[in-house]
Amino acid sequence: MVRRFVRPGEHLHLAATQSRPNALTYALCRQFGAAGRFTISTTAIHTSAHALTIAGAVRKVIAGFVGDTYPSPRPNPLYRDLSEGTPFDFEAWSLLSYVQRLMAGAMGLPYAVTGSLAGTDLAEGKGSDLHRIPDPADPRRQLTLVSALRPDLTLVHGACADEAGNVVLFPPLGEGQYAAYAARRGVLASVERIVSSEEMASLADRVIVPGQRVLGLCEAPMGAHPQSLRAAEAPGVSGYLEDYEFIEDIVDRCAAEERGRDWYREWVLDVGSHDGYLDKLGSARRTALRWDGSALPSAATDLREPASTQERVIVLGARAVADRVRSGGYDTLLAGIGASHMAAWLAAELLRREGCPVKIASELGAYGFTPEPGDVFLFSLRHAERAEGLGGIAEILGGMVSANPRALGVLGAAEIDRYGTINTSRSASGRWLTGSGGANDIASSTDCVVVAQASPRRFVPKVSYRTSPGDRVVEVASQFGRFTRSESTGEFRLTNVLTSEPAGNPIALAKVAAELVAQNTGWAAADLPLGETAVEEPITGEELALLRTLDPDGRYR
Repeated sequence: MVRRFVRPGEHLHLAATQSRPNALTYALCRQFGAAGRFTISTTAIHTSAHALTIAGAVRKVIAGFVGDTYPSPRPNPLYRDLSEGTPFDFEAWSLLSYVQRLMAGAMGLPYAVTGSLAGTDLAEGKGSDLHRIPDPADPRRQLTLVSALRPDLTLVHGACADEAGNVVLFPPLGEGQYAAYAARRGVLASVERIVSSEEMASLADRVIVPGQRVLGLCEAPMGAHPQSLRAAEAPGVSGYLEDYEFIEDIVDRCAAEERGRDWYREWVLDVGSHDGYLDKLGSARRTALRWDGSALPSAATDLREPASTQERVIVLGARAVADRVRSGGYDTLLAGIGASHMAAWLAAELLRREGCPVKIASELGAYGFTPEPGDVFLFSLRHAERAEGLGGIAEILGGMVSANPRALGVLGAAEIDRYGTINTSRSASGRWLTGSGGANDIASSTDCVVVAQASPRRFVPKVSYRTSPGDRVVEVASQFGRFTRSESTGEFRLTNVLTSEPAGNPIALAKVAAELVAQNTGWAAADLPLGETAVEEPITGEELALLRTLDPDGRYR
């Protein structure tokens, strides 16, 4: 199918739902290799998409994130020189603005209006794809227009389809149906199973891609592996979980060029086909990944070790979030992936225990979910199955965040300046980090708490790249204390200190605060009036136990 419909040099879109078209991605590599010269658009390049990079099949990528997401978000050495155009040209967007471009393309419109990007480096260098214009209703206000995104072909993996090509996907839907409608030529779809028209009759409300848009269709069982697939009521189809062991193997091997090429040869080229891929996985592994609804076995919580530096960051971040919810009336937490989402999860559980519940949302489309203890991946299928509602990126980042004044964002930072501006894109040396994902969209539209381990390289006088604006950041949590913004200068200053220094000695407390800021940040220590620096209470056994219940394997330790 890929050989029949795909042409070298085309703009191909890899649809990002809860699942990804990984079988089709590998087929692109096998059929075209370096001759592909594709432009690829997708929400994020990670995991199986590294195969396209290793194959040399990509000329340009349009995305919001390039790196790795599991076991924690991190740069991938394949993209160290991405800012210099190696291994491909890269056009960076935020997640919501990227989806808004697809929405414009799907509706035949030249532009979409976005509330993201303004005032950051993501808005620079976009040429005719981004325009700032006066608001017709208020010329003093600027609007940001982003051009429609129209790939030649969209590649998608679904749960099932009928022979007419109607493709069923189950939420969370990520970018949803928009890329299918935006594609100029149409859609290539793989599915777990092709079903009869009689079986499809009960699934009409689950058809996301109409057959009229589908050029080619094939069966590819476990075609999203190593990502998960939610099958819900699809006839004859079993959902499956993320294959974390496989994902970690990709991350580990792609960290070194030759080992990455070995992985590519082993899992993409040498297997020869998707059937060969499944054979190599083996029936036992495939069966173990099948989702049966069972919870993870409970793990004993070990409290013998004191809180690590990373755990102190998370606990203090959770306290900051919980305090903001109590005082500000926020009802929804939307967290970026990493220590930030662990802090949001911990805060939500602490608030629930005191009778102040708050909803957790994830940007791909899950709302009101209770995290499965023991699974720290933000976008796990297990969490989606425990959600009150499932939608997509537009519903969460748009409806539940941008249009919801009671949403509180919880974000991480590779760099942050004393005014709250965040960098997650490019290091001071020019090395590529990961990108925005949905962080710019969150920081552009709602109040935020930043959760980050302080160091002079992270808490900097000036960020190397402005990924997300800082004006809606209300608090910054670190391993030794919490920073709040000065009303007079707008700068963040250390106002809560995790120390054994007694609260009744304000002079000694102020000295400790100044020393911590000087030793652990690149920020100037603000001179606070005596008595305005408070002692942060020691981390409690309850907080540490709850955190280690969520993370028994110590991924964030």
